[in-house]
Amino acid sequence: MAAFALTGGHRVHKKEAHWKRMGAAVVSGLLLTAAFPKVGFDYLAWVALVPLLAAIDGTRLKAAFRIGFAFGLVHYLSLVYWVVGTMQTYGHLPLVLAFPILFLFAAYLALYPALFSVAMARISARPALIWPAAAVFWTAQEFLRARLFTGFPWELLGYSQFERVGLIQVADFSGVYGVTFLVALVNGALYSLWLAAAGEGADPKAARRRAAAALTVAALAVGAGWLYGSIRIEAVDASTASADTARITLVQGNIAQEIKWDRNFQFQTTGKYAVLSVSAAGQNPDLVVWPETAAPFYFPFHAELTRIVLDAVEKTGGADFLIGSPSYREKQGRLSYYNSAYLISSDGAVQDRYDKVHLVPFGEYVPFKRYLPFLGKIVEHVGDFEAGPMGKILAWKTHRLGVLICYESIFPQLSRAQALAGADLLVNITNDAWYGRSSAPFQHFSMAVFRAVENRRCLARAANTGISGFIDPAGRVTEASGLFTDAVMTRTVPLLDEAALYTRYGDVFAYLCLAAAPLLLLVAGRRARRLEI
Repeated sequence: MAAFALTGGHRVHKKEAHWKRMGAAVVSGLLLTAAFPKVGFDYLAWVALVPLLAAIDGTRLKAAFRIGFAFGLVHYLSLVYWVVGTMQTYGHLPLVLAFPILFLFAAYLALYPALFSVAMARISARPALIWPAAAVFWTAQEFLRARLFTGFPWELLGYSQFERVGLIQVADFSGVYGVTFLVALVNGALYSLWLAAAGEGADPKAARRRAAAALTVAALAVGAGWLYGSIRIEAVDASTASADTARITLVQGNIAQEIKWDRNFQFQTTGKYAVLSVSAAGQNPDLVVWPETAAPFYFPFHAELTRIVLDAVEKTGGADFLIGSPSYREKQGRLSYYNSAYLISSDGAVQDRYDKVHLVPFGEYVPFKRYLPFLGKIVEHVGDFEAGPMGKILAWKTHRLGVLICYESIFPQLSRAQALAGADLLVNITNDAWYGRSSAPFQHFSMAVFRAVENRRCLARAANTGISGFIDPAGRVTEASGLFTDAVMTRTVPLLDEAALYTRYGDVFAYLCLAAAPLLLLVAGRRARRLEI
């Protein structure tokens, strides 16, 4: 079964075989990156892991680790390349430092597919288990990446399918991990077919039977997912038709990051958001939403700038406002700072405030600051932000808002906690100006789609420079803005309060995959070949 060991019937040199495997890993990593925005060839996700699986097959554990690490390094370098531009432009780091930091970050993320590769190499002696193991192991390693060391679940495999509305409905009971599992399962089945076609193994007939079984199960699983999706979309649309509604206005001020925190531009920035908001008065909004830190001052402590905001509230006529602003409070004789969202009623009174829970390391605070005093953070602010309480919702009239600030939208447990607490509308406010015209704003938006599906809530997203938009409870993007344009978008949205299975039970599916992984290794180990470590 060592697919890379033979060429034209002759055994190739060991080093040449090694580089062929590494080449396959590199191709696999690039194919997977191309499945995500901005490239967006989502169909590539269904085959992207096949070269990696072929490269791992028949290797020892050390070699499998290296191959998986090479795959991960190439994939994450090409996926989150935009980190360099952010650090250089706004962190004021020279390229000579920004590139090594990106490399170290990608190297950390690459450890997860490296562990996947080791597990697959361990199980390769049991061909019948390869294709289900690929789905279980891949899902398990993604779940670990999403949770360990504060987590970084950026563009998990399932997110590549965010536009396949019929398929992603399974997320209302499995989360994004259910979609990941289906895509990885198909990859495993296609690899089984490739093995059979290549005539690998001592029993070609058995290989063909295994491939047929794998393809059948994968096709049935995906087909069942689509069928479930069509049923759920119809049910969700029926619930939406009879639900309470609200008119939501999203304001995209398109303020350049270079001037956002410049004191000389505070009045100009706040005034622009005020003017754009008042322009929506004729649309009769119930709620006007400004992006993350759209008010670049301490609301309501700066009297003149606060007056501009409150004048806009008054002139918009009957609409409440949700605005992003930094905040602080005194605790035990010192000031604590927060990245916040204020809910302001139409009469100008502050109703409540949400404080961001999941802060960005080195963006909003410096981890291990005691030991890394030479490192600063990117957000221009007098001190580190602190985290607010998880699951807090804002009471709005007879409804409740679940607010997600910036990349909180990529952490399913945060929106789930809010929906569980009674939020009937999710609002994501963000400032993606950091990322310019790179793929990051598109990637960020794609993940928000799943928060709507998982919890069966409409999600309204206001971004300083885009992408702003509305996502319905079935995950359909009903309206979206462009990048680096002024935008005022008003839409009537449904307010649902039913609790989806995912909302009630969370990541049970992912935990099952995590538990199944060692069991598969145990079963395979009984007849596995002795591998040198």
